[in-house]
Parts: sequence; C-alpha cells; structure tokens
Amino acid sequence: MISYDTVSEAVNGLKQRGYNIDFNVEYDCIVCHETPLSLLPNEFEITEVHRFEGDTDPADEAVVYAIESKHGEKGVLVNAFGIYSDSVSDELIEKLKMQHHN
Repeated sequence: MISYDTVSEAVNGLKQRGYNIDFNVEYDCIVCHETPLSLLPNEFEITEVHRFEGDTDPADEAVVYAIESKHGEKGVLVNAFGIYSDSVSDELIEKLKMQHHN
C-alpha cells in the first residue's frame, strides 16, 4: 500500500488513482452531495485506510478511507477521529472501526 505524509497528499493520490467521489458520513450511510449516490455499510468496501495524527494539534487527526461500492464507484471519505461521537448508526460505526483498526 502507498504511504502518504499528509491528508491532502492522500486525498490527491487516491483521486489520481480513480477515487473521484467525495463521500461524507450521514446517520446510517455515506453520501456524495454532488450526486444522488448514498451507500449503506453493506454496499461498500474500504480498500485502503490512511491514518494521520496531528503532532501538535489534535484537530489535525484524521482518517482517509478509500471506498469502493459494490457497483464499482470509487471515492474518498475523510473523517476526524471523533466520528464515533457523532450521530452515526452503530452499523456504520462498526464498518469504519473494523477497517480503521486493521
């Protein structure tokens, strides 16, 4: 797996490799606000996880997920480590935590 030094480097590198959709977390799914695409946890796989820890500022901590849907759409989900305190379904939390710790 390719290693990146920063969040922006990871996002740009993944986009160059075809992960062009920008995903965001909703309650029970991930969505792209520019298209009508929304995916439940059983409709996508996480193909790569890149974790970044802020050296001096905890606000800089983030995880970059490379996402691929069951239908071949590819995108990127960037999330702060605090996702688990947001209003997110247990099923989505488990999907992201499981991949995050692998």
